[in-house]
Amino acid sequence: MGMIIGVDEVGRGPLAGPVVACACVLPTGFTAPWLASITDSKKLTAKKREQLAALLQAAVPYAVAAASVAEIDSLNILQASLLAMGRAVAALQAKLPEPVTEVRVDGNQKIPGLLLPQITMVGGDATDKAIGAASIIAKVYRDALMQTLHEAYPHYGWGSNAGYGSAVHMVALQTHGATPHHRTSFAPVRAVLVKQVAHAA
Repeated sequence: MGMIIGVDEVGRGPLAGPVVACACVLPTGFTAPWLASITDSKKLTAKKREQLAALLQAAVPYAVAAASVAEIDSLNILQASLLAMGRAVAALQAKLPEPVTEVRVDGNQKIPGLLLPQITMVGGDATDKAIGAASIIAKVYRDALMQTLHEAYPHYGWGSNAGYGSAVHMVALQTHGATPHHRTSFAPVRAVLVKQVAHAA
């Protein structure tokens, strides 16, 4: 019997940082007392996400991949998200002992160029355990990455806002300008860059 991969991404909306995807398999017959808690990562507290991510990473096959800020700016955020998901699926597929029979993709867009049967599932992170598991691992991974970037660029509050356009982030963007980790194709960042160029002229 083949394996079913669930895949999800996090980080479409932030103004900074990469978009991160995770592909995950819950093996046939897999059970655990905490499995019932698996759902859309956004519905869980940070502490609960971290606990579940650690349990999942110790128990099931998974792979994490990303698309960079440069790729987001050159492709657009949707295509970069699909690219990250494709990379995660490919990385996981290479590690699996059995063939993959299906990939369940959160959302309504299939992954381009993926030579595996795909099913798109809008809201799949809340209804499919494999997709929900992928969403949790991806979210915890990306939050940790943004915490690391926060230490290098503390003004923007990335440790708490994960790069989203919070009030603290927006004020810092206006005050300190954009960093190399900001998505220049996103309107609030682009507006700041245009303003900086105008002031320098």
